Order: sequence, then C-alpha cells, then structure tokens
Amino acid sequence: MAARRWVVKVGSALLTNDGCGLDASVVRSLANQLVALRKTGCDVVLVSSGAIAAGLVRLNLAERPHEVHLSQAAAAVGQSALVRAYEEHLSPHSVTSAQILLSHADIRARDRYLNARSTLSTLLGMGVLPIVNENDTVVTDEIRLGDNDTLGALVANLVDAEVLLILTDQEGLMDSDPRQVSSAQVITSADVHDPTLDTMAGPSGTLGRGGMATKLSAARLAARSGTGTVIANGRVPDIINRVATGESLGTFLQTQRRPQSARKQWLASLLHAQGQLALDGGAVKGIVEQGRSLLPIGITAVSGQFERGDLVSCIDSQGRERARGLVNYNSSEAQALVGKASVHIEPTLGYCGEEEMIHRDNLVAG
Repeated sequence: MAARRWVVKVGSALLTNDGCGLDASVVRSLANQLVALRKTGCDVVLVSSGAIAAGLVRLNLAERPHEVHLSQAAAAVGQSALVRAYEEHLSPHSVTSAQILLSHADIRARDRYLNARSTLSTLLGMGVLPIVNENDTVVTDEIRLGDNDTLGALVANLVDAEVLLILTDQEGLMDSDPRQVSSAQVITSADVHDPTLDTMAGPSGTLGRGGMATKLSAARLAARSGTGTVIANGRVPDIINRVATGESLGTFLQTQRRPQSARKQWLASLLHAQGQLALDGGAVKGIVEQGRSLLPIGITAVSGQFERGDLVSCIDSQGRERARGLVNYNSSEAQALVGKASVHIEPTLGYCGEEEMIHRDNLVAG
C-alpha cells in the first residue's frame, strides 16, 4: 500500500485480552512492527487504548467500574504503565516516543486543535513516534471523544494521514454477523460511504468501547482528510507490515472524495452538538449537493438550547443528520426565525443579523 503517513490504532481488547492486563508479548510485537514500518520511510502515529484496562489490574479491580472517579483513577494508574511498556520495547531500536493526551476540549477549541496539529507535525518531523490516547483522567462520558476509534480518525485528520489502520481482535468488517451466520465473510474492500455498510456492526468487548459501528463511523470521519481505513486483526503475525506491503488482510474502506479544508475537518471533529435544526428537502439538497449556506426559510423545527457560535446538527425529515455547523443565532432566536425569509429577520428580531442561519464556511455536510 503506497502511503507515507500512517495512524495505527490499537484496541484495548487486543492489548489486554479483554481483562488480563497488558500483554507484554503483544506490546513487544506491535513496537517491533511500528519500528519496521518507520524504517521504510513512513511517518507513524500510534493511538493506543489500554490505559484503563491496565489500571484495573494494578488496582485489583475485577471489571470496569461505573463510577467516573474510579475509571479516572484507573486511567491515571494505567496510562503510565501503558507508555512505559511501549518505551521498553521501542528504546532498544533507538526510537523516541512522546505521550500525547487529548480531550474533547482540545478538539473543540480552534486554537488548541491547531496547537495539537502543530505539535504532532513537529514530533513527526523530528522522527519521534507519538503515542496518543484520550485523557481519561479528566474527561466524563458527557464530554469524552467517545472511543479511540474516533480518536484515531481525528488524529488522522490532524496529521493528514493517508492510512488509518485500526487493529482489533476481529478479522475485519463482516457481511453478516458470524455468530448467527456461519457463512459470514470478511468484506475485503468497499467505499466507506456505501450505505449498506451501516447494517454490519458488532458489539464491543468487555473492556473496549468501540464495535464495528464505531469503526465505520471513524473511517468516514477519517475520509474527510482523504484517509483510507483498514480494519484488521492485530493478532495476525506481522499484520502492520503485511498490510503496508499490500497484502489483502482485513477490510479496506476507501474514499473517492476530495479532502476537505482544515477548517471543515475541524468542524466535522466537533462531536457534541448543542442542538438540532430540522430542515426541509430543499435545504438538505442545497447544503449536501450544492454546498450552500443554510437560510432560516429552510428550517422546519428547532430543538435544544444553544448560543450563537455553538455547534448544531442539521437533520432531514427522517431524523438523519445531514450536516452540522456553527449557528449564527441562539436557540430562542432560531425558533422565532423558523421558516422565515431572510428579509424578515430584522422585523422578527428587532435587529439586522446575518442572513444565514449557518454560513457555508461554517457548515460541513455529512
């Protein structure tokens, strides 16, 4: 596979065997494979789960706790063990690693997003192997990025990676549930935007957070920067380099769409919308097919509480998200403007604001 910049994401189920602590042999194998990939001239970023899982073992906890403070404590204890395990096997190869912990706040704030992008690019330029994880010691379920599949996609956007390789304990995306259909086959290649893929998803493991549905969603997010995604079984010997040399393993989700601008990628990375705008068919078509701004006249309903500049989700008549963007009016004002032509904004609100509810520069289609 002809690609120079890779993001490799490793799931907790692969690293810990779903609850047995960090598997030193797996970490050693991964480190050796990453070193080999770098020696071919590739830039590599590792997105690694496993901190909480490793912490549970060190704290003698039998299962992932429901209490936020216990999960955060496990992450704090386990993160150091996780990075130390990688360093132990990277240092004999004279490879310097760097720990990068990200949270949703780092992605939501435009300046922090750009700082993260700059830091990762600088580290890669210096020959350092960044090891990225979500900062589970401070995040809660309400503000977390969601899972490390999503984080891997966001990192792929940040560094303009050509390939996101998601290593899991599964063979890849299957055409049906192998637990119910004995003849289920791995989908070797598909367009990441193929809607038929949405029916193919599986549950996560005991410790992991992301099933195949999240991996597909992550692949679509990564595709915004032109990144192709491979989902493969990390237990296959020498899997990273076999994929890199073009061997058909796992599922390759490719995209034919042109990469979006850095600003559009940033908008797409904002995961937590503060509200929803329901659109009529004409507005959906104008945004998705023609790249137009969203005008108040195309809105049929408003839900949620949001302020000017907040991220809102734009849904069609079936409730499907078709776009998202930064709104020019708060929720009360938006409610008052539903279905109105732009010339009626001033008479309705008492002042002359922007004619668009969301300008096309601040709007990204799904």
